[in-house]
Amino acid sequence: MLWLDQLVSSTVRRCKRTVRDDNSALVLVLPYATAEYRYNEQSFHEYYDEIEICAESAEKHFKSAHQTRNRSMVDRSDLVVFCVEHNSGGAYQTLQYAKKANANIINLPDVTR
Repeated sequence: MLWLDQLVSSTVRRCKRTVRDDNSALVLVLPYATAEYRYNEQSFHEYYDEIEICAESAEKHFKSAHQTRNRSMVDRSDLVVFCVEHNSGGAYQTLQYAKKANANIINLPDVTR
């Protein structure tokens, strides 16, 4: 869900700029080094505080790399914010994984109901 990624990224950047920036970082976690990243590495580093290639997913087949990366991020997070409205797809699968892992979860559609 690219629009949500952009919305969250721009919100984090705005908060860092207007509120404070000493307690947070905007980190892009890629499942593998994409061609877009390789060809535009400098612009990525200008936008994000850090860029990480997920080690677990970089070794997987590209079709399973995103799910592997998502599960790794769930495992490393104190809070996971989702925007899942449908009972299918990769985000839904990651939400189910997070629930089984007893992660601290906020699903935005559930909050607004």
